[in-house]
Amino acid sequence: MGDQKFPSPHEIETIPGTEGWERMYPYHYLFSTQDKERKSYEENMFWFNDGLHYPEPMYPFDIIWDEAWFLALSQFNTRIFMIPPALGVDHRIINGNVYITPVPVADPQEIQDRIPLFMERAGYYFEHWDELHTNWEKKMREVINDLKTLEIKPLPSMEDISVVREGMGTSSGYQLLKTYDKLIDLGILCWQYHFEFLNLGYAAYVTFVDFATKVFPDITIQKISQMVGGINVILYQPDEELKKLAKLAIEKGLGDQILNGGTIDKVTSDLCTSENGCKWLEAWDAAKDPWFYISTGTGWYHHDCCWNDDLNIPLNSMRIYLEKLGKGLDIDRPLGKIQEERDRLIKEYRALLQTDEDRKTFDQLHGTSKLVFPYVENHMFYVENWFHSIFWNKLREVSAIMKDHGFFNDIEDIWYLKRSEIKDALWDLVTGWATGSKAYGPLHWPKEIEWRKGVYQKFKEWTPPPAVGNPPETITEPFTIMLWGITNESMAAWGKLRDVTNPDLITEMTGMAASPGMVEGIARVCRTSKDIDQLKDGEILVAPTTSPSWAPAFQKIRACVTDVGGMMCHASIVCREYGLPAVVGTGQATGVIKTGMHIRVDGNTGKIHITR
Repeated sequence: MGDQKFPSPHEIETIPGTEGWERMYPYHYLFSTQDKERKSYEENMFWFNDGLHYPEPMYPFDIIWDEAWFLALSQFNTRIFMIPPALGVDHRIINGNVYITPVPVADPQEIQDRIPLFMERAGYYFEHWDELHTNWEKKMREVINDLKTLEIKPLPSMEDISVVREGMGTSSGYQLLKTYDKLIDLGILCWQYHFEFLNLGYAAYVTFVDFATKVFPDITIQKISQMVGGINVILYQPDEELKKLAKLAIEKGLGDQILNGGTIDKVTSDLCTSENGCKWLEAWDAAKDPWFYISTGTGWYHHDCCWNDDLNIPLNSMRIYLEKLGKGLDIDRPLGKIQEERDRLIKEYRALLQTDEDRKTFDQLHGTSKLVFPYVENHMFYVENWFHSIFWNKLREVSAIMKDHGFFNDIEDIWYLKRSEIKDALWDLVTGWATGSKAYGPLHWPKEIEWRKGVYQKFKEWTPPPAVGNPPETITEPFTIMLWGITNESMAAWGKLRDVTNPDLITEMTGMAASPGMVEGIARVCRTSKDIDQLKDGEILVAPTTSPSWAPAFQKIRACVTDVGGMMCHASIVCREYGLPAVVGTGQATGVIKTGMHIRVDGNTGKIHITR
């Protein structure tokens, strides 16, 4: 890729005042300066900041999900489905920020050797997709139910007499340790299932993209993506539930009352005095499980609360639809239009094929992509939203016990401990409880947590480089391109931005053209889902990334720009489904573009022009 534009991972200096930060994270995440072989490997790989999943530094506990997918994605690529050109994805951490690198299969002969293995193993899943996917949903519901029903009980001053009379032979202390292990195990198991289908979903799509770009040299990836658009996935269902509730409110004559009724508590108390109000509240309550287990963020952080944690969030989002309906506007996704364009593109490009063999291959690969594509989005509802939302609160129950025993000053302190440290601390706690002596934890953890909070704050104030290490001549790893939007072009564009010392001088940015169309308008920078309340109709959304809970925003905006992401990230998919232009993977749009700026977004070319 020409000149080295990114620093060596070993050259990043420790932020003053954070010395010793390394103990907050798993030891194998650290870049090595001791071992020559490991250091050489790290310097020659290309590590990019995973801002798609982590727009801010990781809390020591929250890295559990990164550990989980580090294992799960890699095992399915490398050991289970034997994906020919790709091994796993390696992970490191710098000042609390996760950096990842795809590990390719270096030996061309090994790639060839893996092809028949992949055909047999992946082929079985593609041939039995529906029945295996039905079984997957069953497994996921069982894991979520096990999590919901997991009881986390405080330690009694004396065990109940039933422990004696039933000859249990165990204590509440042991049960607490066992329950914590079960909680963590359910999280890891959930993430094992997360990747059971995901790699194959991407592999099928990437194979279709690869074939299409060979037979149609001038086709854009965007047009290929449109060929599998117009889908119904459950990830959109929480938003659809809000639309149904808005329509029901209008139908029952409750629109103005809900629109201007204040908080959810006040709305509920006002509505329950009328028959129509009670009927609407029944529908509202019915939607909560599971659809309100939708995270307000990416779902990867403990502070990403879900709608069920704060019912004012879905209420305010639903009011956007009530306002639209009140003006006689359509709030439904333009599914028919998207499907019409999809079918037109398929017919048009298929007609260009010269041989029966090419047409057969096109039909087969497109059919497989269409079959597997819904899973690429659906798994996120089960895992990052439904499961995670319950999981975070279960861990808060563990934390409440530790706070009661003086280990923490605040329930939210638990996030500053690694999961292995929590297990050690619980051993300290229950043996102190069992012995009748004082545990050591209250002397150690409050002081250590205070220090870690200071370190974390410094991490947040630091701007991580978008990448470190040695960029490859050509980036070919499909997940890197499709999900993260890391391409040779994006790396070159990011490198140019890094060379500009004053961001106010930047008038043009380049990203991935994710959804077609060109619009001009006023930018609105939203860093979290809480910021979308400030969006005005017709503005252009500029965000680090988006997540499913941002769906109501797509009713207001004219286009979307993100810092991170590729053709298969959430913002790209949703914009195509709503027919909105989108440019993703710009590197640092939120650092350059400011709210109120006038910008032009070209979703056909990936160019953003800033007129200020």
